[in-house]
Amino acid sequence: MAGLFVSSNFCCIAMTKRNANVSTRMRGFLSLADFEPAARRRLPRPLFGYVYGATEDNASLADNRSAFDELGFVPRVLRNVSQRSQATELFGVRYESPVGIAPMGISSLTGYRGDLAQAKAAQECGVPMILSAASLIRLEEVVEAAPGTWFQVYMPKTFADMRALVERVSAAKVSALVVTVDSSVVPNRENNLRTGFKTPLRPNLRLLLDGITHPTWSLSTFLRTMLRHGMPHFENASAVRGEPLLSREANRDFSGREHLDWDAIREIRARWKGPLILKGILHPGDAAMARDIGADGVIVSNHGGRQLDGSVSPIRMLSHVVKAAPNMTVMIDSGFRRGTDVLKAVALGAKCAFIGRPMNYAACVAGQEGVEHAIGLINAEIRADMGLLGVTRLDELGPQFLRLKRFDSGDLCCA
Repeated sequence: MAGLFVSSNFCCIAMTKRNANVSTRMRGFLSLADFEPAARRRLPRPLFGYVYGATEDNASLADNRSAFDELGFVPRVLRNVSQRSQATELFGVRYESPVGIAPMGISSLTGYRGDLAQAKAAQECGVPMILSAASLIRLEEVVEAAPGTWFQVYMPKTFADMRALVERVSAAKVSALVVTVDSSVVPNRENNLRTGFKTPLRPNLRLLLDGITHPTWSLSTFLRTMLRHGMPHFENASAVRGEPLLSREANRDFSGREHLDWDAIREIRARWKGPLILKGILHPGDAAMARDIGADGVIVSNHGGRQLDGSVSPIRMLSHVVKAAPNMTVMIDSGFRRGTDVLKAVALGAKCAFIGRPMNYAACVAGQEGVEHAIGLINAEIRADMGLLGVTRLDELGPQFLRLKRFDSGDLCCA
């Protein structure tokens, strides 16, 4: 696949208006932040709370955003920036922009066929998308509709299960395998309980009232899914079809990993021949270990603040991970909302920044068109910001373009 360019027309940067209905529908969405209140109005409280919430006191969730505010740009001027390119290469594939869609569970419950909407939008716009193990559409169907989709797994409990899952992923022709490594223990998601969300979902009076007061979601997403596709299942947590969303056993495939260690990654590496990426790395020593046992890349991540509350923001650890794992593809997620956020990460050594919640909200609000519009917004910001920084290519960026705002000395960040 070396040298492959993933895109047909880079329509999302220009935000081409395919028809009047779509352009009118999207006219009020000017940034990624605009999708959140629209999704809040559309979704029942438990579902919005599931997507929006994090763990315990939301300390990591808040720090993921505040960390960006500590970094300021030091732009260069009077440079010819008329021929800018924001293309990036990941594992021999060229993408249109250094952004991607992070894996998010049950996206097809918040938006109709949400996993497909996100994957097809990513393919159309020439950016990577990672399908979640907690998705509700079979990975084979998603990859067939959007070739090039990556797939994220939670490590199965036994080596036999790992081998079977890797065989399934290989047969599906998944482009890259992303293994989440920060989920060995189920976190304290009390915020989900406060908003009424739990797995398995159980019909009750509160859920019924939420459905009645959110008729657009009830009719266009839930009932439409039930009538056309039947009861949603967790389709991709293992080599075989998982439990129905309403089953008492629905949590079975997402817990019980406390015993797993680096040997599990070695087992996967021995059988998976494509790019292998570990997601959930924060410590430089773990990045070095991942490199040493043959991983091709890491995603520096605290799971969007949804695992260990109080864990450091990934952007704070990014330069340290890059230094600890030379010659490895380092990517990042958690808290990215603006083109400036992405370019700060690129300046610190990231090849790509993955965005989660806003893409879920966009699919909820307007399906594939909404996700394409969201990608177009962030891409347009990146293009403008590159010009304002005085660079024409991403590889021109480096820590010399950043300053830690709290330092009065004027020292450049990481210089």
